[in-house]
Amino acid sequence: MSGVARTRELLMRRERTVVEHVEATLAGIAAADPELGAFVTVADDEVRRAAADADAAIRTLGPAAWLGRPLLGVTVAVKDLIRTADLPTTRGSARPDDGPRADAPSVARLRAAGALVVGKTTTSEGGWSASTVGRVAPPTANPWAPDRSAGGSSGGSAAAVAAGLVDAALGTDGAGSIRIPAAFCGVVGFKPSYGRVPYVPTCADRLAHVGPLTTDAADAAELMTVIAGPHRDDPDSATAAVPVPLPDRPLRIGWLEFPGTSRAVRDASERIWPALRGHHVEPVETPFPDPYPALVDIIAAAEAAGTDEADEPLCDPGRLAVVRYGRTVTGADVLRAEAARTALRARLAAVFERYDLLAMATVPIEPFARTAIGPRWATGLSWLAWAPAAYPFNLTGQPALSLPVGTTDAGLPVGVQLVGPTGADDLVLSVAAAVETRRGPLPARPLPEKVV
Repeated sequence: MSGVARTRELLMRRERTVVEHVEATLAGIAAADPELGAFVTVADDEVRRAAADADAAIRTLGPAAWLGRPLLGVTVAVKDLIRTADLPTTRGSARPDDGPRADAPSVARLRAAGALVVGKTTTSEGGWSASTVGRVAPPTANPWAPDRSAGGSSGGSAAAVAAGLVDAALGTDGAGSIRIPAAFCGVVGFKPSYGRVPYVPTCADRLAHVGPLTTDAADAAELMTVIAGPHRDDPDSATAAVPVPLPDRPLRIGWLEFPGTSRAVRDASERIWPALRGHHVEPVETPFPDPYPALVDIIAAAEAAGTDEADEPLCDPGRLAVVRYGRTVTGADVLRAEAARTALRARLAAVFERYDLLAMATVPIEPFARTAIGPRWATGLSWLAWAPAAYPFNLTGQPALSLPVGTTDAGLPVGVQLVGPTGADDLVLSVAAAVETRRGPLPARPLPEKVV
């Protein structure tokens, strides 16, 4: 049973109090996190007071306590890029943060639904890389293999869920930063359609999405019902795509394989095919050119715009190289990159006239070393080029979900990504839930000493 559903059932049956659940969560973090490195800040008195208030409501109201508060008593971790009123937001950076101490809309909505924020999770500086390597905290270990990376930049959130330290977590995804760590850590990670969940403060590059990391697709869908919806501080959230109705017929699914996919990942990811029975699945050539050059120019220009030269001594060296390249990107370069983004959107819109969903391995490789930002060849401006199935769908803003499908022979998790047309969030989530049911149980995560 999933983390959210199991916790709610235990609380409703009075087999556990919210205070007991929170104390067990904090004790688990204290025991495991020195080795795991998933958290940069852990809540204390305020979350204990909130837990006591939740117990009082349950004693008074019984099951009615959950009316309007479906996440009452559920423990949630929040990536350190997302603002919280009670916990500091460092953004994984040694640079001082001058942002407001206020809850982002997604966090405020979780709290209003009864969820308890127990801590902020590790990220790379500003989420610049798909790892958690940085200067303010140790890199996060992969709960399946502590010498390997949890991925990133929402690696702390993915590891916290995978290790069973929290019921669910929030992450952000600007080029794969929810889906990559979800695949590496064997959990579900969902990037909704752009604007479906408000992103505050907004990002000028329009690449970043807020989304959930959970133990299963049902939990991701439930969190989405809480955190989605327009907010005045994010104008794009008011113009998010209209939801696409679920088709009442077998789906047409195109299966993609990107260059560089290892045999281990290919073999593990193709195990999902039997779980897609009843739908029409066919292999297809990647239907678009690699948009990585456009992505680099857009990201680098945005990073440069947000970094003063006076802050350079405090910057992560890898991110600083991206910033310095961004200072050479001209307005014409950015417009050409935006034209490539528009062409990619049009190309994929045509693809989705033929297919309802696309499916593929989320990441073509197994998790790399814990202290690395990527595979050895991904240096300099190639720092994200090893994840070609992830970043295209940030440029297009489409919903994409990474679903665990098994492990390689080395015992490392593999995820399959489901991608739908813009607005087809419910379709992606419902297919993921159906695949989970048909797929059956996955191999249990090993429990290394000190990382439990």
